[in-house]
Amino acid sequence: MAPPPRPGVANAALSAELEELLGVVDPAVVGDMLLQRAFSCGATDVHLDPVPAGMRIRFRMDGILRDILPVPAEKAVNIITRIKVMAGMDITEKRLPQDGRVSSTQLDGVDRDIRVGSLMTIHGERLVMRVMPDPSSFSSMDTLGFYDDQMAQINSLLKVPYGLILVVGPVGAGKTTTLYNFVQALNTPDRSIVTIEDPVERRIPGANQIEVDNKAGRTFHTALRGVLRQDPNVMCIGEIRDAETAKIASRAAMTGVLVMSTLHANDTASAIDVLRQFGIPSLAIADSLRGVITQRLVRQICTQSRKEVEPDAADKALLKIAPDDTTTKVSEGVPANVNFQTGYSGRTAIFETMVVGQSLKEAIHKDAAAYEIREASIRDGMVSLEESARRRVLDHTTSLEEMHRVIMDTTLDNSQKIPS
Repeated sequence: MAPPPRPGVANAALSAELEELLGVVDPAVVGDMLLQRAFSCGATDVHLDPVPAGMRIRFRMDGILRDILPVPAEKAVNIITRIKVMAGMDITEKRLPQDGRVSSTQLDGVDRDIRVGSLMTIHGERLVMRVMPDPSSFSSMDTLGFYDDQMAQINSLLKVPYGLILVVGPVGAGKTTTLYNFVQALNTPDRSIVTIEDPVERRIPGANQIEVDNKAGRTFHTALRGVLRQDPNVMCIGEIRDAETAKIASRAAMTGVLVMSTLHANDTASAIDVLRQFGIPSLAIADSLRGVITQRLVRQICTQSRKEVEPDAADKALLKIAPDDTTTKVSEGVPANVNFQTGYSGRTAIFETMVVGQSLKEAIHKDAAAYEIREASIRDGMVSLEESARRRVLDHTTSLEEMHRVIMDTTLDNSQKIPS
């Protein structure tokens, strides 16, 4: 197998610094510095992947994995051992998967937690570290990426006294961040707010936050049942993962509690099919569901290194630009050191917001298929995920390349069925 690729130009200084540290005998220095550099680069995940020659270190930045450094085998063992010790994991156990946590108190000057997972591969032990969000940094609702018409729908949803609100999308789409902002918007002294999370990612003063602990028997199910006996106004469930959690959440939403949660679904209408698969009757879904928000994260074009181009005929059709329009331009990033040779810097969210009004209630009650519900939502004024992406391209926030990468491939079936 070929050796892991060398880092790009933008990573040269970081790579040189870490490579120099590999000569240090104490692996603690390398492990600590690796995590601190991940923070400073804005990485959300750190991958330590075994390869025949040793190990490759990668950072996930702006949703994309970037090679940082190849590590020889004799040094890789020391780094993995050090991180497992920091995470409270058994360094002698390499056959079975393990989970651990590096607390903020172990990293000087850094108030962040890291979740660590290990797994044995054919080339050796692999570690993946998830960098938890900065607990002190909260984005405001108006910076999440909602357009004005979508923000008006969100505000109307957050005013309902009870019911179920879902934020859906794939892993890494930013659902939890959106959910935290909803909780923060509702966090007033006259409400009893309880969250059930696995894990608690950010502290919210004034909210009662419960962390799931399966070993102690504090599961989503047991915590939910307990919370329902404690007079909540708002319940925030980190994720609906199974039928029992779905049923309890749906029942609570019909009995005077505003329930908010995340769910893995491709789009707003697909979330209804997922609830049905969990055994929730269509009648109960129609009665309890108030709204669904689907989201994706797209990379933003670097503000310091970009250029404008005229889209070709196919892209003009995609963006609904007249074929003879030569004045409407789109932007694309220019790779440079300032953007890690990617042309992008940072990410923003694009949304699809579905408010369940009377017509949708009737469609859900009649067991309408997901594409029929989606079609009805668009007729009712829903801005689709595809339309949100078009807006972001036309306002020069993201690129056509990013629209194709994030949206078009994952929503092909929907776009073939429904004009958006």
